[in-house]
Amino acid sequence: MGYKNIASLFVALVLVGACSSKPKNDYDINYDFKTLQSFAQLAPQPSDDPLSAQRIQTEITQQLSQKGFTENASSPDFKVAYGLLTQDKTKDSGLSIGLGTGSFGRSGGIGIGTSVGVPLGSDTAKIQTIQIDIIDTKTNKLIWRGTDSFDFDGGGDKKAQDTAKAVSRILAQFPPQP
Repeated sequence: MGYKNIASLFVALVLVGACSSKPKNDYDINYDFKTLQSFAQLAPQPSDDPLSAQRIQTEITQQLSQKGFTENASSPDFKVAYGLLTQDKTKDSGLSIGLGTGSFGRSGGIGIGTSVGVPLGSDTAKIQTIQIDIIDTKTNKLIWRGTDSFDFDGGGDKKAQDTAKAVSRILAQFPPQP
């Protein structure tokens, strides 16, 4: 495999890694998640972002319903709580490092270069972290927790879609598979 192929593969792997988000989760390894059939959402904590809070609540109900769970406020098998944190995140500096190969006649070589971009506009973005907790109603103990984050610069439809995707990525891991 030549230098050109290795460089292309490296760039592709970096781009795939940069674009994907991997939510994190933890759960009680001794809990039998197969017994869960119905849920209820706990009242949300006051938030400085009520639009996102409402979007999260709606998306949790939709995602759990699609998984076959039934919403039952009077006697659920589990309760769902969520937390929402919005923070400033410093934007990237614009520093890039490139790796390239080339040939001239019978000679070949590898070159490394850098470039520095000048950030325009605001020097911070926002990052929103969503945490979803699943609580057993009989014991009132946490049995599963998932978190995910996404960056955003503004609100509206794009932020609503990113919020829905983050909740979907989190709940894709619930219930945990053995």
